[in-house]
Amino acid sequence: MSETVIKVDNLSKAYQIGQIGTGTISRDLERFWVTKILGKEDPFLKIGETNDRSVKGQSDIVWSLRDINFEINHGDAVGIIGKNGAGKSTLLKLLSRVTSPTTGEIKVKGRIASLLEVGTGFHPELSGRENIFLNGAILGMRKKEIARKLDEIIDFSGVERYIDTPVKRYSSGMYVRLAFAVAAHLESEILIVDEVLAVGDAEFQKKCLGKMSDISKGEGRTVLFVSHNMAAVKSLCNKGIVLANGMVAFNGEVDNALDYYLKSSESFAHKKWEVTQAPKSDFVRLLEAEVLDVNNRVALNHPITDDVRIKFTYEITKENQLFLHGFNLFNGHGVHILSSHDKFTQNLKTPLPLGIHSTIITIPGNFLAEGSYNCSFAIMRYNPFYVEFHEMEIVGFNVIDEISEKSVRGTYAGGFPGIVRPLLTWK
Repeated sequence: MSETVIKVDNLSKAYQIGQIGTGTISRDLERFWVTKILGKEDPFLKIGETNDRSVKGQSDIVWSLRDINFEINHGDAVGIIGKNGAGKSTLLKLLSRVTSPTTGEIKVKGRIASLLEVGTGFHPELSGRENIFLNGAILGMRKKEIARKLDEIIDFSGVERYIDTPVKRYSSGMYVRLAFAVAAHLESEILIVDEVLAVGDAEFQKKCLGKMSDISKGEGRTVLFVSHNMAAVKSLCNKGIVLANGMVAFNGEVDNALDYYLKSSESFAHKKWEVTQAPKSDFVRLLEAEVLDVNNRVALNHPITDDVRIKFTYEITKENQLFLHGFNLFNGHGVHILSSHDKFTQNLKTPLPLGIHSTIITIPGNFLAEGSYNCSFAIMRYNPFYVEFHEMEIVGFNVIDEISEKSVRGTYAGGFPGIVRPLLTWK
């Protein structure tokens, strides 16, 4: 049986918007008496609202997290995913003891190394080398233990030339490189990493993911990882926790967590931009993207046997422009399924007139496997080739299969592997 290293019971965190405190000394004393002396619920938090940023609230108290419960076992790599404002970073701060919970309890077995916001835990006036020893001391490590890892940390970070320079002179990328190297190499039982890796370049992000994989799978340490990169979560983690409005919406295997997260977005199939915010170049702006079903209606979920039509609407704002459209399709785990463009259409021969135009791409039924998908859209020049704009994750959809003689699944009810699932001819 796996050993539990993190146990969270009824964890909640409330923040007050605007003025801090209750407003009067008498109410502050009343709060202290009720909560600290009598051990009762804080009466000034009873009006607190769920952390839903899409709805205008009535209370000054907002629950960033509310009634969170989960357990994490030794050696698990757990991806924590959710929309911006769902409470992911707040949860990591509570687990890292950066802030205290309003209610509830966290039990941790082992030392935690955290990489949260850029520069957290670093003293700006100290050099990179001195900050390595400072971070190690905070984790409770002896100077000899840190010195034994020093060369390995400096080499991994790639900032050897500046290791004796005060870190206040570092760029954000250098900060993250050194901070991750320290957190990953010092001997803690639990590593917590927030989205800060997005600051690093692609090569270093790949290096970090490889190191976290080694920590979890090779060394048997526990990793908690917050990211909006679903492919990174998929490759690194074996478990997933989905947060929504400050509450746990799903807790389980990472594949199921990713599917739940991607399927839960109701607006995923339709996106419309204001003119001032639309992706654009000097002659065209994207106005709207829609995923349409066989009845030409916007739809998130599509039977595996049906065609999926994706419609992009844009405005030509400058005359006599020759261009082509580009389209990329990705599955819910970040795998690039296909690319397509219309090089052989009339767009490269006859300019479109000023005004609003649409282009539609049809993905045939019985082609994609079950799962969630998202797409990108680009406008490109040709001869010479140049990308005017390329907008990622514009809209998405889900392909859903059911037990039916019409589909490849037939009457089989089990798991069906594969990125695509076409109807192939057998003889």
